[in-house]
Amino acid sequence: MMKSQDSQSAAFRPQDFAPEISRTDLELASRNRGMPLEGLRYDRTPVGLHYLLNHFDVPHVDPKSFRLHVDGTVQRPLELSLGDIQRRMRTSRTVTMECAGHGRAFMQPRRISQPWLHGAVGTADWTGAPLSAILQEAGLRDETVELVFTGRDQGCQGGEEQLYQYSLSLDEATNGNAMLAYEMNGAPLQPQHGFPLRLLVPGWYGMVSVKWLDRIEAVSSPFEGYQNRSYRVRQSPDDPGRQVERIQVRSLMIPPGFPDAWSRRRILKRSDGSDPVTLSGRAWAGPVPIARVEVSTDGGDRWDDAQLQDPVSEFAWRGWTFPWLPQPGRATLLVRATDAQGNRQPLEIPWNYEGLCNNCVQRIEVDVE
Repeated sequence: MMKSQDSQSAAFRPQDFAPEISRTDLELASRNRGMPLEGLRYDRTPVGLHYLLNHFDVPHVDPKSFRLHVDGTVQRPLELSLGDIQRRMRTSRTVTMECAGHGRAFMQPRRISQPWLHGAVGTADWTGAPLSAILQEAGLRDETVELVFTGRDQGCQGGEEQLYQYSLSLDEATNGNAMLAYEMNGAPLQPQHGFPLRLLVPGWYGMVSVKWLDRIEAVSSPFEGYQNRSYRVRQSPDDPGRQVERIQVRSLMIPPGFPDAWSRRRILKRSDGSDPVTLSGRAWAGPVPIARVEVSTDGGDRWDDAQLQDPVSEFAWRGWTFPWLPQPGRATLLVRATDAQGNRQPLEIPWNYEGLCNNCVQRIEVDVE
């Protein structure tokens, strides 16, 4: 039997409705995805759980006709098929990749862009050809100062029609760390992750690891493309700020207990209060080793050291565990990491205009029953 309009209205509760969000937020969030925090239990993130951010549409690339062009200020321009690249020296690295906008949604006011909360991170085994070897084969001329990487994804951003492009300095491009990747976790790249070929720069935020790579151009003057201009930490549109580069120190915790379906509030049931609960998670700092992870179970009044596990690799996250003896009531859990250079996660959000590099500590509210 259909309810009357009056009875329907009486059944409406304000807590059933979400705060107002924009259609732009929905469009962006539905095309991209974060890693669910329970994915932190894996040393290497399954491809289907790895975070994903694409600025434009996923292009269709035929691997049979694919060609990578290497030109500009080089002695020997190259045109390489996928098979040509796969026959070059093969290298593999386990790398933690993080989006520079990770945590943007916690900043207020918030710039319109992908509304990340937690989870814009993932760790995978990447396989490909060393970038430095390809550049050496092309023969960079003395006047080269940067390498510009162009993908096949096209769109409009900031009022500019563009192919996605990003540049690396000569030193970063030739230091032996970057690769032209064609496999992820032992399988060919999936379309959304850049099939058939992408750049991978370990230790840097993900914006530089250009997907669907089409061209590498050596240039004799600094590149000033849109993406290089927009990935800057600044306080206003006119502030030149600083370029976003290497990943900053960060840690995340797997939320204990189980969630309320919509609010994601954590509930932890205790049948025996004498045994501790093991909290666990991951910490990383780009190319810098993790030196310490601390956990607070009382909202930040007291911090205790967690037990560190061995790093997964030079450029990958490090696991940690912490024994917690919860008491009935609501607990606020925090985790923070410190890297080998003494950089420690802040307790307050470091606001900036573009909403970048927010490595503030994670906070989890848990109702212990």
